[in-house]
Amino acid sequence: MDITSETVLLAFGLTIFAGLSTGIGSGLAFFAKQTNTKFLALALGFSAGVMIYVSFVEIFAKARDELSGVYGHTGGFWYTSAAFFGGILVIAIIDKLVPSYENPHEIRMVEDIDRTVPASENSGKLLRMGLFTALAIAIHNFPEGLATFTAALTDPKLGVAIAVAIAIHNIPEGIAVSVPVYYATGSRKKAFWYSFASGLAEPVGAVVGYLILMPFLSPAVFGMLFAAVAGIMVFISIDELLPAAREYGEHHLSIYGLIAGMLVMAFSLLMLA
Repeated sequence: MDITSETVLLAFGLTIFAGLSTGIGSGLAFFAKQTNTKFLALALGFSAGVMIYVSFVEIFAKARDELSGVYGHTGGFWYTSAAFFGGILVIAIIDKLVPSYENPHEIRMVEDIDRTVPASENSGKLLRMGLFTALAIAIHNFPEGLATFTAALTDPKLGVAIAVAIAIHNIPEGIAVSVPVYYATGSRKKAFWYSFASGLAEPVGAVVGYLILMPFLSPAVFGMLFAAVAGIMVFISIDELLPAAREYGEHHLSIYGLIAGMLVMAFSLLMLA
């Protein structure tokens, strides 16, 4: 693979953008008057549509092409399928290891930030909840960072689409961190920075992936990694994005967003073909 330093820098930049969008969610919690549930349901559905469509139509196909060139048509398909479900298994295990009551995908509303800060006896528990939510998001974001980085290395335009989709997905997570931390400390500044910092795991995932994998990046390794990325993004869409969109109480809007995301991605791929 012919990867230039400019492509690597762009891939890192897109990963940083996607990860630090948790800060956007935290900012919304402090400056918006109320939660725009329709917008979030539509946006999360859109993000899921982009991820699902591009995973099956573009990423899986590219992975299969690479692996078929190494292992033959039938062998390439087997390896691609195994890596795809392997990616799903990895992200599912990560998700399983996060306790449900500290799961970062619990829906929070920006209105919650205006409530009275709880009494001091509850502050420790709430701070712990916020910190563990930040840690859980960091753990989830690590493979997402690798996914964004890998896609951008291969096709910068594809990397942009995935980075935007993951950035949208990270906005409610920023709210989920900032609300309990603010409850516990009464400090908007601390709540914002904990939320913002939780997104740093995505560029860290990109750096680790780059340092570990780049020396060994052959067509076979790339194909396996790309197929695993497709699996990771499909799982994120089905397990996180669509349920979160529905929890905002706008089921049909989440589906409309899903279809719109697929249409936009399909049109983008056709225009870039």
